[in-house]
Amino acid sequence: MRSVEQRRVPGSQVDPRVTELRSAVARLRRRLAAYPVDFRDRSIAEEELAALAALAAGDHPDVPALRRSLLLIAGAIGSVSALGQGVRELREAVDLFGRAPRG
Repeated sequence: MRSVEQRRVPGSQVDPRVTELRSAVARLRRRLAAYPVDFRDRSIAEEELAALAALAAGDHPDVPALRRSLLLIAGAIGSVSALGQGVRELREAVDLFGRAPRG
């Protein structure tokens, strides 16, 4: 996992955290699309992954919105173990933007 302090690579136009987020979203979207079993909240997961993709399309994603979508995705996918690795990778990519403050 990359350090939160890691920023843009010299000569690069995109923050490496954004690149990692985009990759994690794309991987989980592919895994979800390939998952053959329908489950109750699948449409919620798909909608939130689309929202995350839209957030990641910008150079400076809204971190609270990233966290909200991550929570909704984790709740929607729930205990689908086949998708667990993708959710973990997505959480790690969101965490690159800073951990959520403890309440």
